[in-house]
Formats: sequence, structure tokens, C-alpha cells
Amino acid sequence: MLRNLVLVALFAMFLVPAAAQAQFDEGDWDIQVAGSGSSSDDFDNTALAVGVQFGYLFNDNLEAGIRQTLAFSDLDEGGSSWAASTTGFVDYHFDMDEWQPFVGAFIGYSYGDDIDDDGVWGPEGGVKYFVNSTTYIGFSVQYVIGFDSDTDEFFNYQLALGFKK
Repeated sequence: MLRNLVLVALFAMFLVPAAAQAQFDEGDWDIQVAGSGSSSDDFDNTALAVGVQFGYLFNDNLEAGIRQTLAFSDLDEGGSSWAASTTGFVDYHFDMDEWQPFVGAFIGYSYGDDIDDDGVWGPEGGVKYFVNSTTYIGFSVQYVIGFDSDTDEFFNYQLALGFKK
């Protein structure tokens, strides 16, 4: 029993102060990286994607920045191709200590081999969970709308690792 109380006290002493400071402040930089990949069991069909985000906090809640994503696929039946997008974004964060839900919007351009080069825009939202005072795990979803009416609309999901500086 005493051992459990000591463990709870240690947990509170070390983890609670980190959580209490786990939020964005005016002037913080937000850097985020994400990656994914898949391959068939004999590696003859492969898809890879990587993304990076740089954001700046204008106050404790309002962030604006830029994202770059790059995807590559090498398929037996389709050959290899690549696609990328460059977007700017504005997000509003709701300060809930280590949980930082956000909503916002993005606008930018998508381009590549097997897609129509087109402007894109749409709403976005998600949550960032701070594991300590400077590092978080983020999940976001975007509803992507093309400027060209022929472009299909779709959802884009991302799980990322981020850092505030």
C-alpha cells in the first residue's frame, strides 16, 4: 500500500508539472513530421509518403504555417509515380493542457505524375497530445476540395510527431 502511494506521488511530482506546461504560447514554433509506407510481401508494390509542417503561434491559440507532403509509389501494374502538395494553414487551438484540439482551414496546390495539378482548399481539425512540455503526437483530418470542379473531393488523415520550440 505504501509503495503504491509513493508511486502515485512520484507520478504526480514528475508528470503533472510537465502536463501543466504542455501548451502553446505566443511566439512558439511548431514543427511536425509524419511518414508512412506499405509494401507487398515481396516488395514489388511499394508506396511511401512523408510530410513536414512549420507553424508559428501568433498568440496562445492561433497558429499559421506551411506544410509540404511528398508521396511515391512503385507498382507492378502502374509503374512508378509521385505526388506532392504545398499548403498554407491557419488553425485555432483550444487549450486543454496536454490536449490541444484544433480547427482551421488550409489552401494550397497539389501536383504530381498521376494527378491533375490543381489548387486545393478545405477545413481541417484534429488534436495534439503533449507527451511532455515540448513533444506531442498529433492526429488531423482534412476535407480536401479542388479548385477545379472535376477534381474529386476526399478526406486526408495524418498521424504525426511534433515539437514546439
